[in-house]
Amino acid sequence: MERWDIYDHNKQPTGRVMMRGKRFMPGEYHLVVHVCVFDSNNRMLIQQRQRGKSLWSQLWDVSVGGSAQAGETSRQAAERETREEIGLAIDLTDERPYISVPFDWGYDDYWFVTRDVDIASLTLQKEEVQAVRWATLADIAGLQKSGQFIPYQWHLIPLLFELKAQRGTIRRPQEGRAK
Repeated sequence: MERWDIYDHNKQPTGRVMMRGKRFMPGEYHLVVHVCVFDSNNRMLIQQRQRGKSLWSQLWDVSVGGSAQAGETSRQAAERETREEIGLAIDLTDERPYISVPFDWGYDDYWFVTRDVDIASLTLQKEEVQAVRWATLADIAGLQKSGQFIPYQWHLIPLLFELKAQRGTIRRPQEGRAK
């Protein structure tokens, strides 16, 4: 059974742990990580969730996602989940999440990796992942429109594609342009 660290309203660990499936009390939160693997052609590796999953069965999702286990940092959880779900070893030692989004009972940390991965070389976790494929922003928008992609807020996926090119929410002037 999975054990999760409980975080407070400021995303600080409380020192308490809970078992997956237990109800959160007010002011208790947990950490979820997502890893978006992009390639040099501006595509995102997406995964199709396994049939029979309790949430979002058979829907497409970003490359990797899962809860941080008790004692793990966001970085450690992102590296572990990527290795477990799609068999890809990544090193996020010098990285930070690109964005962190609070939700009702936790925090979603989004990590980005750019790597040209041969899909045939990946080892998919049978219990979690049914398939993977490369997808453009337009491909994902089509999957969202047809109800085949997890129903994230409409602006999240375009934001992920935008942020992969540059950290932060302020657009930097292009080289040679007046500031």
